[in-house]
Amino acid sequence: MPRKHRDPPDLPSREAIRRFVRETPGRVGKREIAREFGLTSQQRLALRDLLKDMADEGEVAPAGRRRVAAPGMQKGGRLPDAMVVRVTGTDPDGDAVARPVDWQGDGLPPLVLMAPEQRGRPALAPGERVLARLRPIGAGKYEGRTLKRLTDAPGRVLGVFHPTPDGGGRIVPTDRRSKAEWVVPPGEAAGATAGEIVLAAPLPSSAFGLKPARVMERLGNIGDARSVSLIVIHTHDIPVEFPAAALAEADRARGVGPDGRTDLRAIPLVTIDGEDARDFDDAVFVEKEENGFRLLVAIADVAHYVRPDSALDHSARTRGNSCYFPDRVVPMLPEALSNGWCSLRPGDDRGCLFVEMRIDAAGHKTAHRFGRGLMRSAARLTYEQVQGAHDTGDGDPALPLPALYAAFHALLAARDARGTLDLDLPERRIVLDEAGRVTSVAPRPRLDSHRLIEEFMVLANVSAAEELERLHQPCVYRVHAPPSEEKLEALRGFLRTLDIALAPGNQIHPRDLDRVLKQVAGSDSAPLVNEVMLRSQSQAAYAVENIGHFGLALARYAHFTSPIRRYADLLVHRALIRGLGLGEGGLAEAEAPALADWAEHITATERRAALAERDAIDRYLAAFMADKIGSVFAARISGVTRFGLFVTVTGSGASGLVPVTSLQDDFWFYDEATQTLSGRRTRRTWHLTQEVEVLLAEASPVTGGLVFHILDGPGADAGHGRGRSRRR
Repeated sequence: MPRKHRDPPDLPSREAIRRFVRETPGRVGKREIAREFGLTSQQRLALRDLLKDMADEGEVAPAGRRRVAAPGMQKGGRLPDAMVVRVTGTDPDGDAVARPVDWQGDGLPPLVLMAPEQRGRPALAPGERVLARLRPIGAGKYEGRTLKRLTDAPGRVLGVFHPTPDGGGRIVPTDRRSKAEWVVPPGEAAGATAGEIVLAAPLPSSAFGLKPARVMERLGNIGDARSVSLIVIHTHDIPVEFPAAALAEADRARGVGPDGRTDLRAIPLVTIDGEDARDFDDAVFVEKEENGFRLLVAIADVAHYVRPDSALDHSARTRGNSCYFPDRVVPMLPEALSNGWCSLRPGDDRGCLFVEMRIDAAGHKTAHRFGRGLMRSAARLTYEQVQGAHDTGDGDPALPLPALYAAFHALLAARDARGTLDLDLPERRIVLDEAGRVTSVAPRPRLDSHRLIEEFMVLANVSAAEELERLHQPCVYRVHAPPSEEKLEALRGFLRTLDIALAPGNQIHPRDLDRVLKQVAGSDSAPLVNEVMLRSQSQAAYAVENIGHFGLALARYAHFTSPIRRYADLLVHRALIRGLGLGEGGLAEAEAPALADWAEHITATERRAALAERDAIDRYLAAFMADKIGSVFAARISGVTRFGLFVTVTGSGASGLVPVTSLQDDFWFYDEATQTLSGRRTRRTWHLTQEVEVLLAEASPVTGGLVFHILDGPGADAGHGRGRSRRR
């Protein structure tokens, strides 16, 4: 374990050091880092310890005597001799398979085949992080040997238990990347029965073959409707239970009075959310003025209840955000707050932070003002209700719907003039019955009422970032870097296969990308172009250093509008409270130096939640398709690889693999440049966006995997797009 080292307040954060090492060519030593950050001789001693901890934990890579480099590719496209890897599964022999954690290269990260652990040590399990010594053993493959295990908790196995006659059993992993089963020795099954989802711990073993494991926890039957999200929650290590101290603090919460607050109760603020929304933390009001509009956005005052360094605060920061699944929410805050005192329910007095903004007729913000208030929601509206009332004119005259839409169109005009990237990625809605079974899967409609709220929230978020800069307060920005040069080149290559040209150069503007999206809008290739465009983007993140938001074409941006479900917003609220002198619950003095590390942490928890939510959708889709094996569907090819094709079913959006071995008997060539598979004998070619008819061959709700076979027919093109080929 690394030493319990606490950075001096003026020592650069780990994030700042990593960025400097990453952006500095070649190897970097303590001297260069000290010079860059202006450190004293006393601070250099602390820096030495910090760099050693960072090297031990794989945050930087050792690069010779007293020097470090960024973990990632070296010259010649090689991984360094040692780096942090994460175990992603097991091979058919039961040995661990891993991938680099900090992968900066193109395409998939290289495969690391881990050598068995030393005798007497538990086997590596999916999810574990280790510092490994690497040795290349072939193209894109390395052998790894554990230098240091970095995961705090012991490895674990999540899977479905199948008993064996000897009183033991086998565990089939729920992770589709794990190819090998685990053996449960007699007496280690903890009473598990056939078909139960179990959590197991690997047992020490140096033998070849399947690895042994002990059942630690029984989670329920795989046939239960709730098993899908249960599997996902445990797979992604999402905390479910709240500490007793946090629950006690939430239970002691009470409503707020008007003292020290602006009384907004006479203003008809309304919440507008999805029909299935479970928490309501933002309310809006708009009125027309002579030269534009007055907008009011009121947000639940979570900072009043979740104070710095409290049990609630520690719990919320650990979680980072709420996670949303079709059948449940794993909230960031206990229910007494998330669905109680912090939920802006109609007719109930609630504390809030608000921002009053004025925009001109062209949608440009001319002024803003923040305050702490007491509000009373006039109505809980859904997107569908608002859109229907606007379209028919049958809305409640007391509600400001005409002004809402008029302000929205002004903001939309300003957005178009700014030139933002407006991806069209339909969200799939999983509809469950009372028993939790999937009854339908369909794209969630995207209405103007959705976009209306998005534009109001964006404006409030921009105002928060600008206000914190004006107050010289620390800010956790929401940042989005432009696409990398490599990703832009890959995007250009893909678009060339569709005869679409992208503006030249690396200094690209979001409007250049949006122009491509408008060009393909309504065409058969539009869904895939939007998906590939999304994959070409950098991932948005939280950071204390502002680099702007590329996708929104904004110079400064911070999340302010959802403190019930995002810890980043709570930090922004606290900074505003402190900077504006709005009372208790402001940013504590001790919090500011830690913001950089916290920003990195909540970026990781956000990405974990996004992966878990997508994973749940995939598994629910597989459950929905499980009784349709043998059925034929219309689909499009959405991916081409050496080992097969990925297809997406029209309507439901279910995606699965067509293995190359299931294609017509032929010798298939994969062309990376044109993203095609071509048959040498038949001259048949499969390419992106191609319409196909597929037969569902396999569906596994346990792993979320779908396997299809393409039916022979006119969907296959002869001689299309042949070019430089590479043998499979």
